[in-house]
Amino acid sequence: MKHFYTLILLLASYLTFAQAKSDQYDYFVQFNGSQLSKKVNIEEVLNHPILTKYTSKKPDFDLRKYASIMQLNQKMTIHGNFLDSIPYYQVTIPIKNKDAVRQYLTEKFAARDSVKKAAIQDFAKYSVYTPGGAKKSFAWNENYLIVFELTKRLPAKFDNSQAYIDSAYTQASDVIVDIDEKEAQYEVPPPPQIVTDAPIAETENGVNEDYTYDGNPYEEYTLEQAEFDRKLAEQQSVIIKKLFENGFTAPNSTKINESADISSWVNYGGAISSLYSAYSVPMAMFGGYDKYLPMQQNFANFIKGINLDFYFDNDNARMEEIIEYSPEIANDISKISNRKINKNIYNYFPAEKPLGYMTYHINTKEMLQRFPSLTAELFQTPKFGKEDISIVTDLISTIVDEEATAKLFDGDLSAFLYDMKEVEVMTKKYDYDENFEEKITEEKVKKQIPLFSFIFTSTHSTFGDKLLQLGVRKKVLTQNGNSYTVVGTQDYGDIFIMKDKDVVVVANTKAYFSNGNGSFIKDTKKALSRNSILGKMDIAKTVHTFGKNAKESDLTLLMKMTNQFSDFSMESPKKLTDNKFKFILRLNTKKSDKNIILQTLDLAEEMTSK
Repeated sequence: MKHFYTLILLLASYLTFAQAKSDQYDYFVQFNGSQLSKKVNIEEVLNHPILTKYTSKKPDFDLRKYASIMQLNQKMTIHGNFLDSIPYYQVTIPIKNKDAVRQYLTEKFAARDSVKKAAIQDFAKYSVYTPGGAKKSFAWNENYLIVFELTKRLPAKFDNSQAYIDSAYTQASDVIVDIDEKEAQYEVPPPPQIVTDAPIAETENGVNEDYTYDGNPYEEYTLEQAEFDRKLAEQQSVIIKKLFENGFTAPNSTKINESADISSWVNYGGAISSLYSAYSVPMAMFGGYDKYLPMQQNFANFIKGINLDFYFDNDNARMEEIIEYSPEIANDISKISNRKINKNIYNYFPAEKPLGYMTYHINTKEMLQRFPSLTAELFQTPKFGKEDISIVTDLISTIVDEEATAKLFDGDLSAFLYDMKEVEVMTKKYDYDENFEEKITEEKVKKQIPLFSFIFTSTHSTFGDKLLQLGVRKKVLTQNGNSYTVVGTQDYGDIFIMKDKDVVVVANTKAYFSNGNGSFIKDTKKALSRNSILGKMDIAKTVHTFGKNAKESDLTLLMKMTNQFSDFSMESPKKLTDNKFKFILRLNTKKSDKNIILQTLDLAEEMTSK
């Protein structure tokens, strides 16, 4: 009878896994070999001198061994679920032929399996190999190799371990399978043998039992863990059979960007749920106060998923982060990010390109107006009713005057790094006389300081001026015409604050203010008409400026970098497309004769060569 229920439960998990669709994955990563191989010769990358030099010292990391069995011009994927009824991960690799895979795995795990006695299992349509002492299995046919592992774990000792084992094994608790014992007899590969290297201990019944986990003599391998692992291994064997029995189909996802060289997607709700699950025990130890924290499903209602896409071209490498919001939240984010920039800030932008800058623009008023409702949605839990939440949101709205608060900081913020400057500053020197009494002397020393400015807007009619006058009365600020010097900042070049109508400037130089004229301002205005975030760092100028006092050896390495790369930039469009917010990071090169991957490897070789 026990075997009858076991087979029913195996079939339930078998059918549950078979129903998985591409959009039910919690994460999906695709290495687009068919796309990347058009841009760069993969063999040329793997045989680059910098890599062969490294792998000659560490043969286990020789990627050329993998290239001997993989189809590098096809798609390789990694996908799985964090916290579904069957949490797992699967790596799918297109291969050249199955015999090469068999030889590779045999050679790789030969030493381990001479002790563990693991063997390759051959079936009609596929083969399976689970190295001794391992949880993951390798399975392959003529075209694909997969690495598969169920990742359900046994909880801490103080939990009801047996109940957890049963619930983990009966994955589809809501599925009723009406089947008799004969109908349940189908071919399933035997589960991986659990073998350990631990010392053997004798039980009360005189039976020798192994009390280590995964061959680790320092972790107790309990009977509960052994039973849990056995059932999990059986289930893993069933799932692998299902993947191959009707012909293996490579996984895919509509969430993946096929034009990217590497594309990844994460189900935000699944990631948050996994985090809550991982910390559920320690959080519960705090008296249940975790029930008052934001619910993971509420986070999932905010953000549907996050993409990270990577592109490697000849003249740049870039990463695009794409956040997909729910339609309601996307509408709020659009209004927050779509700010009409206060044009007065351009009077304090530099005329020519600085070493680096970052400028960020949001609609503070829209953000404050939408904050209470967003908070209410986020903290909606069974412990708080709708009336409770409405009281909190009403309180926030009462305390916070969105109209007045938004005027303190309207939403324009820009930062600039211009240059380095040598200045003389007074420093205190501490010493002791012949009587061992401390004496303090002052002396002038030369020091290199960065020249910078921060610019933001504040349209409040009185608060800014009153705050500056308060600083004067408290002797924190010293007024000099229309600017105020911050007391005690001489080491940084006399930092000052200047308020010009609705623009506030914090800087240590006035030399770069352009009064709204110059090529940099023209280009920046055009870019900011499309973007809410914009930034760039000129690598060559920055290295040349800050490397003046560097060691000659360090400066040589830095100059090699500047010969290769021109700048690092970032941007984020104002408008959301299909409820998606995009943030782009880009590394631009000076050369375009070869792919940036090869250029980077060339640079690494040059920098490490003597």
